[in-house]
Amino acid sequence: MANAKVAVIGAGNVGASTALRLAQLNIADIVMTDIVEGMPQGKALDMMESAPLLGIDVSITGTNDYKDIAGSDIVAITAGVPRKPGMSRDDLLKINARIIGEVVDNVVKHAPESIIVMISNPLDVMTYLAYNKTGFDKKRVMGMAGVLDSVRLRCFIAMELGVSVKEVSAMVLGGHGDSMVPLPDYSTVSGIPIVKLLPKDAIDRMIARTQKAGGEIVALLKTGSAYYAPAAAAAAMVESILLDQKQLLPCCTKLEGEYGLSDVFVGVPVVLGKEGVEKVVELPLSPEDSEKLKSSADHVKSTIEQLKECSD
Repeated sequence: MANAKVAVIGAGNVGASTALRLAQLNIADIVMTDIVEGMPQGKALDMMESAPLLGIDVSITGTNDYKDIAGSDIVAITAGVPRKPGMSRDDLLKINARIIGEVVDNVVKHAPESIIVMISNPLDVMTYLAYNKTGFDKKRVMGMAGVLDSVRLRCFIAMELGVSVKEVSAMVLGGHGDSMVPLPDYSTVSGIPIVKLLPKDAIDRMIARTQKAGGEIVALLKTGSAYYAPAAAAAAMVESILLDQKQLLPCCTKLEGEYGLSDVFVGVPVVLGKEGVEKVVELPLSPEDSEKLKSSADHVKSTIEQLKECSD
């Protein structure tokens, strides 16, 4: 049986890290595509040369030609420019909308049966753009950010309590930005809600850090944005889809009445399997968290309106 195939669009830090992480899972052949001549080819060759040491037994190739993504089961899109210090994810809107528009046109042309996992920022709006331009079923177009935001919160909880990250679960909903909605009631250590383990001020501090986590890394790096954690989050989603694991993960998906929200792409818990987003899971939320989620969705909607104005 032929290997599954995953295309990674963009061979910068996020794209290359995603490709390597996926290759280490040994679940699909990887093709990295980028407009910069030689870069995806060079990085792919470098990864292949590491294969004997890393236990990689799939092929990794680099290309500048979109025709090489033909037959891909999943297309992970990381193309675009990263944030610089002082920039919000929304500041990237015009630049990345143009880039992503070209990318998804090529996905439709060369990999029309694929599932799209969007990683580029501003995440929720780029996922909406991909859905709108491709005409794909909503199950087949999703955004990565909820997994990333949740693992960041998991990390901060483990650091705060001095426990293994393996023991920590967390759930973050909403848009990928300052309006995201971390849910302490659904964040646990060995099944114990963190509200039973930590004082409110500590939880509030971790929530604020999670909301600003990407910006914290941008400020430290000064010349780019995070890539190891985003790559790991994207790879986890791809793995759940390709292996039909039915993992329950928070992902950006199109809502049609769930959580009282419609016609917006926003992060909520979903079941990821071979069809893509196979189910949206509605959690009972407190009135306060429901209002926060609505506010986050409203922010995404307003950014979508900005996108429409840009393209008019």
